[in-house]
Amino acid sequence: MAFCRAKSLLSLLSLPSKGSALSLGALLAAGLAGAGSLARAQVFVVGEKSAMADVSTDFHPTRVEFSTSPIDERGRRELIRDLLAEQGFAHRALPLGEDLVLVANGSLRPSGDGYKAMLYKKGQSAAPGDRVVISAVTVKPDRIVFDLNGGPYLKHRFLRHIELNDMPIVSPDDEYVTGCRVTLLFEGGIPEVSAPEVKALLDPIIDFGVKTSAEAYADSLPQFLKDAINQHDVLVGMNSKMVLAALGPAQSKVRELVPGSTDRHYEEWIYGQAPQTVRFVRFEHDRVTQLRIAALGKPIDTHDKNELRGYLDGDNPDTTREIALGDGEADKGSSGPPTILKPGEVAPGSSQRVRLPVSLPDTPPGAPTDKTTPAPAASTPANKSAGDPATPSPNTEPGNPSMAPGGPLDSSASSASPSASSANPPAAAPADQPAADAPADLPTTSTH
Repeated sequence: MAFCRAKSLLSLLSLPSKGSALSLGALLAAGLAGAGSLARAQVFVVGEKSAMADVSTDFHPTRVEFSTSPIDERGRRELIRDLLAEQGFAHRALPLGEDLVLVANGSLRPSGDGYKAMLYKKGQSAAPGDRVVISAVTVKPDRIVFDLNGGPYLKHRFLRHIELNDMPIVSPDDEYVTGCRVTLLFEGGIPEVSAPEVKALLDPIIDFGVKTSAEAYADSLPQFLKDAINQHDVLVGMNSKMVLAALGPAQSKVRELVPGSTDRHYEEWIYGQAPQTVRFVRFEHDRVTQLRIAALGKPIDTHDKNELRGYLDGDNPDTTREIALGDGEADKGSSGPPTILKPGEVAPGSSQRVRLPVSLPDTPPGAPTDKTTPAPAASTPANKSAGDPATPSPNTEPGNPSMAPGGPLDSSASSASPSASSANPPAAAPADQPAADAPADLPTTSTH
């Protein structure tokens, strides 16, 4: 190692200078510092014993009693249907590969140091407590093979090595193997076992005691529905999730038109095979509308009335909840929404008509003091027309054509219609008395 470092120093010294050359003392100082760091370095070697020191290999065999009769084809299909896609939690560290064999009610191979060596060489697929999923189930004459988390091989593992005209048959990807394979071995052949019994046999490796989604859903239902699901009974009015929790997936399904209809369909789930009891569960809009039970030697029992006691229809008072809005009931004494006005005060312009400002002449003493309403106009001489500029109007404002008589802002024109003016002309003042209501700057008329 020191020879290599000295050789690298000599190679640096032999390089030609490029602009700014390093001094010989700086290079020697750097070499001595590196040699000192090498002298103080410590080397840690991680081997199998240190890497697998915390791995537990404790094993406790199971004691599950099952039938001695061999399994038939129907039992094989039920095992595959009930165990596929089941989820559990790893009881121990599971290695990658396919060499893990568990004997039913027996030992685990390999075990002890051999189990640790397999973990060290092949790697870990799942740590203790990790969730694992059964991705494939294969039933053979004397064993059941389970692929966990995708299994020990990638898909198309042989086709990945074949190319045609420099084109791979399977598109390359960056997938890696993350699963393992567990073989449950039955000495003397597979007996007639059910899915719960197989799960109990796998308990040293996988814990299936966690509730499934169907079991968790059943616990949220009323007690009478929970009892029906636990007894594997179907009630008219159930939805598909309840039926799946009670009976599991159907063996076959049929979809037909509702008799007498051209657009309505129903789906019938069939459970069981003759000579055993067969159940025909009919669904319409995800609700059970009819249940027929055909037992050997008995007439067909038909159920077509709702048996959920109004649970899904909202008629059950135990399941009805009233949701209150954010605001409570309004105070009966309040007359309206909140306001900043005082009692009896009216907001300006809210309920009254907008009054436009008008120019009024000086009011003589004794005249009415209401300045909001203009005084009625006096009679106009016959030789004065309405549009004569010599006669000013009380509502006219210099330089404001909108305030002119007949303009868009003429309050007198909007308050009195022409028909009303022509029907009720103003009365003329007496001959010997000037008009009191007329403005002082307007001429008065008299008749002789």
